[in-house]
Amino acid sequence: MSNPARAPQKPDGEDANLDVALRPQQWDEFVGQERVKKNLRILIDAARQRKEPMEHVLFAGPAGLGKTSMAHLAAREMNTSIRITSGPAIERVGDLASILTNLTPGDILFIDEVHRLNKLIEEVLYPAMESRMLDIIIGKGPSARTLQLELPPFTLIAATTRVGLLSSPLRSRFGNIFRLEFYTPEELERIIMRSAGVLGIGIEQDAAATLAHSSRATPRVANRLLKRCRDFAQVHGMPRITRDAIAGTLALLEIDALGLEPMDRKIMQVIIEKFAGGPVGLATLAAASSEEEDTITEIYEPYLMQLGFLERTPRGRMVTERAYTHLGMSAHMQKPLLS
Repeated sequence: MSNPARAPQKPDGEDANLDVALRPQQWDEFVGQERVKKNLRILIDAARQRKEPMEHVLFAGPAGLGKTSMAHLAAREMNTSIRITSGPAIERVGDLASILTNLTPGDILFIDEVHRLNKLIEEVLYPAMESRMLDIIIGKGPSARTLQLELPPFTLIAATTRVGLLSSPLRSRFGNIFRLEFYTPEELERIIMRSAGVLGIGIEQDAAATLAHSSRATPRVANRLLKRCRDFAQVHGMPRITRDAIAGTLALLEIDALGLEPMDRKIMQVIIEKFAGGPVGLATLAAASSEEEDTITEIYEPYLMQLGFLERTPRGRMVTERAYTHLGMSAHMQKPLLS
């Protein structure tokens, strides 16, 4: 059975994972998502005044935008513990029953990738969310009986990158649904400056701005690239991260000024060179580019669409004129202009 541990509220010295250390520890440190933060703060303050758990919350949006960080901050503000699991980790009804019955009053249960929950497990989750009751069937056949257990008051915070895959009954049981948006370069620059301080390395302001534009509008990517730039600067004896360190790191990683990675460019090139710019179905595109369908839809597509390089149509994916221009290709010739 799954045995999710209570997540520590603060990183624990040298044993703490660096990614956890880079997460904001207070609301003032959380940059961006102002609309979601305002709504969540009202929800938290109202629950604290009533001395009740928050209503259940669903965070939706692409990976790396801060859904998990917001769940941790909500637990900190509510002065309660948070238990963490994910949809794929809950394989059996007994797994969910074990998690729910071990909650203490006021706990927050965070389920990441909630859209990957088994439908049978969802059925058990409905009464737990609505009336704090857990219905367990013991035995099989005519001798089967239902055991009903009362659960302590708790809050379910769930996160998903594919809100459209959630069943309507599950989605309707969340009192609050917040969608996280991509970050602006200015917001990412502030995040990078803070993270550099946590990592203990200086970074020039213009270098942070350059890195922000190559971070796919996503804090997780910005922090990952910042750590690679720190490694580059350290190996080359640089006391701080400069624009040269940024340029050298991005060149080694084959990331361009817009943050496009080799697979981003490959996806667009496959559509252009093999399918005349589209439209092409997702399954066909995945096979032609040797990439998983879920990876394309969750990792690459959102940012390419954000840039206006890719669009979805009823017939499939198509690249835009902007994609041709960025790749240095002609929309009429469908081949590189430069060798």
